[in-house]
Amino acid sequence: MCGIIGYSGHRRASEVLMDGLKRLEYRGYDSAGIAMVEDGRLLLLKRQGELEMLQKALPKLEGRTGIGHTRWATCGRPSDRNAHPFVSCDGKLAIVHNGIIENYSSLRGRLEAEGHHFTSETDTEVIVHLLETHYAGDLRQALAETVREIQGTYAIAAVLEGSPEIAAARKENPLVLGLGVEENFLASDVTALLSYTNQVLYIMDGETVSLTPKGVTIFDMDGAVIKRE
Repeated sequence: MCGIIGYSGHRRASEVLMDGLKRLEYRGYDSAGIAMVEDGRLLLLKRQGELEMLQKALPKLEGRTGIGHTRWATCGRPSDRNAHPFVSCDGKLAIVHNGIIENYSSLRGRLEAEGHHFTSETDTEVIVHLLETHYAGDLRQALAETVREIQGTYAIAAVLEGSPEIAAARKENPLVLGLGVEENFLASDVTALLSYTNQVLYIMDGETVSLTPKGVTIFDMDGAVIKRE
């Protein structure tokens, strides 16, 4: 199973992401990567092989927002280019994903006809191009519109250059939020968060989330805010 970790707060995001990915190693993986907001722009780094390969290639980073992923190849062979995260054509959006996109072939054909350039063999990459198509200033709303086009299962986290926000969505793949003080987290497994917080919220099927250092807001399928203990 693949692993997801996300962070937005006051710590160096790269350190939180790498720590979380190490705690998710037990799930099995063949590649790993991170996407971070660094100096207002998106930085992407991913490597085939063990996390040590990613750690060795990782420069010292000061960014405070990012997402990370460990991948077990299902659609597309193990390689650097098939590793998550994936970035939009304009380089402003990045996503990670656990699950299977059943209608990716038809979506990819449509997106390529619209001028989108794909760099991998994966089903996941259609998500970031759909997100780019729908983005009009509201990352969470764009993700909600994106998942309406997807058939299959997913846990998705997305980031945008210049923004501390992480947007997330879930259907039949686990995703949990960790709550802190001036910092918040998300992960595919609560074990990735236990070094930082014991306050968690579970995202349910069909819900989307906006996460920043200031707080998290959960929305239902109709866009209404959900209050959850």
